[in-house]
Amino acid sequence: MAGRIPENLLEDILGRVDIVEIISSYIPLKKAGANFKANCPFHHEKTASFMVSPDRQIYHCFGCGESGNAFKFLMRHERMEFPEAVESLAKKCGVILPQEDRPEAAQAASLNNQLYKINELAVSFYETNLYGAGGKTALHYLAGRGINPETIKNFRLGLASPAWDGLINFLRSKNASLAHMEQAGLILPKKSGGYYDRFRERVIFPIADMRGRFIGFGARVMDNSLPKYINSPETPVYTKGRNLFGFNLSKDFIRDADCAVIVEGQLDFMIPFQEGLKNIVASQGTALTQDQIKLLKRYTRNIVMIYDGDTAGETATLRSLDMLIEEGLNVKVVPLPAGTDPDALVRKAGVATLKEKVENAESFFDYKLKVLRGRHQMKDPHGKAKIASEMLATINKFEDAILRGEYTRKLSDQMQIPEQDIAEELHKLKPAVSQEAKQPAPQAAKPAPINPAEKLLIKFMLEERDLVEKIMQQLSPSDFADARTVKIVEVMRRLTLEGKSISPSVLMNYFSEEDATALVCETMFMPELSEEGREKAVHDCIARIKVQRLRSRREHLHIQIKSAQSLGDETKLNSLIQEFHNLIKKGD
Repeated sequence: MAGRIPENLLEDILGRVDIVEIISSYIPLKKAGANFKANCPFHHEKTASFMVSPDRQIYHCFGCGESGNAFKFLMRHERMEFPEAVESLAKKCGVILPQEDRPEAAQAASLNNQLYKINELAVSFYETNLYGAGGKTALHYLAGRGINPETIKNFRLGLASPAWDGLINFLRSKNASLAHMEQAGLILPKKSGGYYDRFRERVIFPIADMRGRFIGFGARVMDNSLPKYINSPETPVYTKGRNLFGFNLSKDFIRDADCAVIVEGQLDFMIPFQEGLKNIVASQGTALTQDQIKLLKRYTRNIVMIYDGDTAGETATLRSLDMLIEEGLNVKVVPLPAGTDPDALVRKAGVATLKEKVENAESFFDYKLKVLRGRHQMKDPHGKAKIASEMLATINKFEDAILRGEYTRKLSDQMQIPEQDIAEELHKLKPAVSQEAKQPAPQAAKPAPINPAEKLLIKFMLEERDLVEKIMQQLSPSDFADARTVKIVEVMRRLTLEGKSISPSVLMNYFSEEDATALVCETMFMPELSEEGREKAVHDCIARIKVQRLRSRREHLHIQIKSAQSLGDETKLNSLIQEFHNLIKKGD
């Protein structure tokens, strides 16, 4: 079971949601008899092998084996953690989840909800200002930046008026407290007492989290005065380094393209997105963080970086390369001329130009080597050593020894340095590895095929609860040969004794093992049998499992007998022989 969420609530949620409705909001489903089918969203295929059962509230792909219930689908498709998936579906179907036992956790959750509401009110206030009497200048500015009216509405852009207390008065009229306004980062305290609006006379860019909740704001002047940008401070709901601007809108495009284009600023995101480059996010600054990288890693392992063509952007790109490679991502770079950013490039040359640059992005190796050659003198031995050292620092981030070797050889060729010297310097960067760590990890054995009789009995027990007790009177979980079926039967037996549901969608919440979940789903899509055929099949399956169990036990005893003979243990030998004969009689 997962977390502190009560079992009855998980069952309640699964009982209220419709998995067909959930999945069809992401991919088109076609009716196939009593079920629905589609091309699997988790692997590429030409023939549909992804099945969804409305009766059982489960899905199973016969191509890749991906299986689960509504929780699992959201976890896989939206890259959610289990609690996030539960919370999302609970909200959808109106189930109220309990707060955590700790009072401080409940208080934090309550505060966060208040801040989300206040931010939503602030978005509405700024949005109204933009379309009001004082918004003409701002709308003219946005149009001049190439932002069309549809994008302005989609992103809910707004305007902070010159008034020092415009937002305060509005939020007070909505019964928001000054304390919550301050905690949301929307107002600032005066030295003389009282408060004033943080954002004034600026275009407002609302910042949303992955779920579309507003968590902060970016504000830009409409002239060249400084500072150009003011951003929300860190708040209980907003941490700049844990969010990516526009990710709530682009994450599905990133997953579909299996590639994320990372830019710096909000306009660098908005203009390309508006013009058709959809798999894009903005880091909201030059410091790409580990949290942002891990967020992207849920959706793709392919990254193209396009930071501004200035020294700061160049330095940030180099720093980010190491972090991305360390996380196992494949990184490429689009270098831009000095003074150019993606926003300006698209407005000047069109989005097709930017897309072409993305398509032909440079490898991290070529980009970094070019930058370093511009910074250090190749003809100077110390400069050459510096370039090699900095290149090796990045190559060293690869866990894969083959990749390290390939890039080492490439560096040797490009810089005309003997490969042995390059390898020696790389070796200095690698930490000492114990002999135990050098041993290759044992290959995971491919699971043996499951006895069809065991699979069929699981199907029957899931379809008819009464059969669980009947079958368990003749078999115990240990009679099943496969560890996966043993686990499933044990859980079904326990839940039946406790009077709880053993429906497939609920049952799989009790398994952390992927193969157990897949087996449950797979059995549910096996062909149906008539009532008469089912009764005979149950009897035959029980008989086959018993025979197999006796055969396995006899083989095991035979091995033990040989061992006792070789050790000369007469007492144990006689006991084992007697047990062996008893088993033979039982099988006759």
